[in-house]
Amino acid sequence: MEIIPFNRPHMTGKELQNIAQAHGSGHLAGDGQFTKLCHAWLERTTGASRALLTHSCTAALEMSALLARVGPGDEVIMPSFTFVSTANAFVLRGATPVFVDIRSDTLNIDEGKIEAAITPRTKAIVPVHYAGVACEMDAIAAIAEEHHLFVVEDAAQGLMSRYKDKPLGTIGNLGALSFHETKNIISGEGGALLIRDSDLGARAEIIREKGTNRSQFFRGHTDKYTWVGEGSSYLPSEVVAAFLAAQMDDAEVITARRKAIWDTYHRSLETIEGAGFVRRPWVPGHCTHNAHMYYLLLPSREERDSFIRLLKDVGVHAVFHYVPLHSSPMGLRVGKVNGGMKNTDEFSGRLVRLPLWLGLEDHMSGVVERVIDCIHQARRPSRGVRGQG
Repeated sequence: MEIIPFNRPHMTGKELQNIAQAHGSGHLAGDGQFTKLCHAWLERTTGASRALLTHSCTAALEMSALLARVGPGDEVIMPSFTFVSTANAFVLRGATPVFVDIRSDTLNIDEGKIEAAITPRTKAIVPVHYAGVACEMDAIAAIAEEHHLFVVEDAAQGLMSRYKDKPLGTIGNLGALSFHETKNIISGEGGALLIRDSDLGARAEIIREKGTNRSQFFRGHTDKYTWVGEGSSYLPSEVVAAFLAAQMDDAEVITARRKAIWDTYHRSLETIEGAGFVRRPWVPGHCTHNAHMYYLLLPSREERDSFIRLLKDVGVHAVFHYVPLHSSPMGLRVGKVNGGMKNTDEFSGRLVRLPLWLGLEDHMSGVVERVIDCIHQARRPSRGVRGQG
């Protein structure tokens, strides 16, 4: 039986050559030639005033918390349906994550519930662009402007996606990207901070360089470098940047190939959705997605879990996603919930992610056939799919 893994990291063929070139240059620490190439590509592709590579998206979020001057007693509004780093970056600064519910269509933060969660302690809003589909950023930006709040976009899944033709990660004050091996453009581990407002750039450099003005020193703007502010070691090595630069060169091709797989799933499962057996992803017309993820919503948690087991039995590895942060042990200790969490609780229990990686094209007919067969086996005939379609 052919085994289909959930993810298989893609290589363009140029990564090892770049790594050898970085080694030959004698510079394997951060901020070498390949880091500069990656910075230039990100700034050119996204239009950010500054882009800085980091060793992870988590690091970019932690830098964002420092740049937003989040501290003890502050509150930061975010969805609960997200990875732990979204909250941890601000908890590390002593802040309280305030969780609000998600929309039933895109599974993004419900912008209509944000304003009710704002208090005099609120410092920032952190929208998470789930599955590379944009949150409603116009509404979020308007709320932030009215209440003088920072907006930090968690665009870990959002590179090459757009909201009304604006690249994700560049609409708020700051944006955090991920290049983890499960993302579209990868370096194994890795991330980047996108900075919209140029006046934050100098502070971001200092924070990223362990609180020193080392970057200014290397540009010849000071005759020595020293400790000038708070910070940590957020740079990736040149080996990581060299790998990433090869991926960035092929970003358009990678995105197109992923979209072809996503579209195959979407077309093939339309009839199954029409019968009420599953719900497919929904992308608003004003959003351009990057085919980061293809998920399905089963009618119930039990059917979802049965579906995953049945797929595993026929060699297809599918996975569920986040356990909501508000119901996690740490979330219960340090977080706060504003309003009901009906959608978060319901959809997190019904969602399953299907395999999506470059090379899967050659197996799609067999995978889709197995997926549809397992949907039929897992469903309960008396139950339909609830929620927006």
